[in-house]
Amino acid sequence: MLAHNPLAWGQYFYNRSHANLPGTDHALYRMSDLIRRGALDPNMARAVLHDSLLLDMVWRVTWADDDGLPDPYLPTRFADCDGWVIFMHGWTGNNTVWEDMPAMIVRANPNLICLSLDHNGFGESRFEVDTPALDRCCPPSAMAAAERLVKVLRIRRQPGETRRKVMNYVGHSMGGAALFYLNPMNYDLGEETRYALAPALLLNDTTHRAFFNAMGLGIGIVNRLRIFEPIEDIIKPNMVNAVCEGSSSYVKDTHTRQYDETPRGTTSATFRAMGLLQNWEIAHRWDLFRVMLGHKDALVGLLPMMDMLSEMEMPAGHIRVVAGSHYMFSVGRDTVFQHAQNRDLAVQDILGLHDRAFDMQKSGLVNRMIG
Repeated sequence: MLAHNPLAWGQYFYNRSHANLPGTDHALYRMSDLIRRGALDPNMARAVLHDSLLLDMVWRVTWADDDGLPDPYLPTRFADCDGWVIFMHGWTGNNTVWEDMPAMIVRANPNLICLSLDHNGFGESRFEVDTPALDRCCPPSAMAAAERLVKVLRIRRQPGETRRKVMNYVGHSMGGAALFYLNPMNYDLGEETRYALAPALLLNDTTHRAFFNAMGLGIGIVNRLRIFEPIEDIIKPNMVNAVCEGSSSYVKDTHTRQYDETPRGTTSATFRAMGLLQNWEIAHRWDLFRVMLGHKDALVGLLPMMDMLSEMEMPAGHIRVVAGSHYMFSVGRDTVFQHAQNRDLAVQDILGLHDRAFDMQKSGLVNRMIG
């Protein structure tokens, strides 16, 4: 089966339904299901879970579908595309926090497929232990897990495949910080793009580093000493509000549920990992990398972030500062005017990056043929 279509896993979802926007569908997939059905290379798939210390891995795929494509044709539909958009959520998020953005992208460009991933112990991609080591739940580890999944799913252009494809990575908060740790040397010319929304990369932000570490320690104490649970009941709403300020009620409810469903050890370790991260091994290649920041983001300081990006020599034209909070792309009741515009801008930027990368591949292939 794998020899005939490397994307045979596409028909083995555990839930399929219409997305919110007309003409778009989505489906949910579970790594253990695909291993059991023989839809993935079992050794590679188990290695993905083992290397990431995950019990399982879950993701959502969104595609344009006006005619209700029958399930057996999904592998061909997924293979016949110009690229994928891989969404990586933030702390206490999951694959649903992106709301309509994946559907907006595939409706604007039906030749793209979106994949929204549960990662870093959140959603249904749980760690093997409730309290992972900090180096297993930090942004670099999250990026490595996403790239392992991309590899085992074989959605990148495979050897001998002539069709051009672009892997477009989109991350928010913790997921946005993870994008800085993708190594562009592992990709061909124009094969990857990155778009970071409010990246919680706090390498030179001492104030927010201290806050993240303190909150992580506090959650860890509650995890060990249940006597402090009443205090957590007071702190939790403030934490969710800080993360989700300006977002829709759906995103706020999602984060609240995810906080309750995630082992406190994972929540604590991930927050601390973001606060204590000191990994400056970041490739300064920015041609297909863009960043969006909110002017009143309570979790990612605008000035420290601008200082860090300047120190990394990211071109000013690659940084977009918008009126908004940490969830500047989620449209809340009080932020309709600002955040709706930001969401549209983000979608346009992602599509524009893809088009530029696709053209670069075409130009590069032509140059190779001439040379």
